[in-house]
Amino acid sequence: MIVTSQMINPEVEIMTVENTPDDPRQRKPDITKAKELLGWEPKIKLRDGIPLMEEDFRKRLGILRKN
Repeated sequence: MIVTSQMINPEVEIMTVENTPDDPRQRKPDITKAKELLGWEPKIKLRDGIPLMEEDFRKRLGILRKN
């Protein structure tokens, strides 16, 4: 199991908070319809995609990475 905080910042503190009422209970979406109707399926593994997502969010928010 990949722990995202270990990939981005192993020193980050993980806080558990109550879910909002509209928060989905299951985090593993079924992409069958996307495959059937659009011919789409993921091409990037989670381990490779998390750093790309972090970089994109940082650019959008103007937040520099601390090294």
